Amino acid sequence: MPRPQRIEYENAFYHVMNRGRERHTIFHGDEYYLCFLETLTQAQLRFKCIVHAYCLMGNHYHLLIETPNANLGRVMRHINGVYTQRYNRLRLTDGPLFRGRYKAILIDHDAYLLQLSRYIHRNPIETKEPLVARLEDYPWSSYPAYIGKVKPTDVLERETIYKMLGHKQQYKGYSDFVMQGIDKETEMFHRKGNMAAIFGDKAFKEWVYEELLPELGAERKSRVVQPDLTMQQVTDGVAAYYKTNTKDMLKISRGPQTENEARKIAMYLCQELAAAKLKEIADYFNLSHAGSVSFITHQIRQKKRVNKRFRRTVEGLIKSLINQAT
Repeated sequence: MPRPQRIEYENAFYHVMNRGRERHTIFHGDEYYLCFLETLTQAQLRFKCIVHAYCLMGNHYHLLIETPNANLGRVMRHINGVYTQRYNRLRLTDGPLFRGRYKAILIDHDAYLLQLSRYIHRNPIETKEPLVARLEDYPWSSYPAYIGKVKPTDVLERETIYKMLGHKQQYKGYSDFVMQGIDKETEMFHRKGNMAAIFGDKAFKEWVYEELLPELGAERKSRVVQPDLTMQQVTDGVAAYYKTNTKDMLKISRGPQTENEARKIAMYLCQELAAAKLKEIADYFNLSHAGSVSFITHQIRQKKRVNKRFRRTVEGLIKSLINQAT
């Protein structure tokens, strides 16, 4: 499956994450953490990005970044590339450090920036074994600076978060907010195995879909927006389009190829839109083996490549389902 397209525009906000290859440690001690923060500062100065929060966690990192110049790709190439070089010099090693492409989630900052900063800052105490007893004692996060325990690094911008909080006592207000715990919506979003590329409300997703991705087809847009659809919603939508019954679609059909089209498309869209795994799809459609799903979705992809009318049908279904979800 092709990688989702990065969405870049002026003054966009992102939650950026990356972890070590095979979950290996990327910060072995103070020298490594300081080296990463120095690299982050250099990226901020060179590319004029704004860092609103960060948390470095042993084998991965979290950044909350704003890009006034619509240049997230250049920012992250510098951060990951330069830190990898410096890490290799410190460890006397060579080769790749990170698992691959960083994960960047576009944020509807008006609705979710404040909550996301809390999610990032709570990482050291949200692990199975908390790294510290008190969150303010974790030194490799911007949280201690947010509550006035340490002087903020040159790279850190706090005023946007403070203004959104709207509390006269900024340090205490932010501490109280973080100590309330992660809200349900943010927690559920980050629990997804394949997190969507956008964290925002319905209006924000519609704006991204219609205004920022006009050149993409419905299927490629779906990989960017990744609507929060269930397999049942997908199959119900396909059944409605084909004027059939959802229960009938879930049954194994031995009839001609044309009778299976709705069922096969539903399996394909469960994978594309609901991010369902092959085994989950096989169970849902009463198949005995995940390999059957893999073969069917392969058939759909091939048919889309050679049959324009069929491709338009699938694109129309995707657009309709995404509009319902967003």
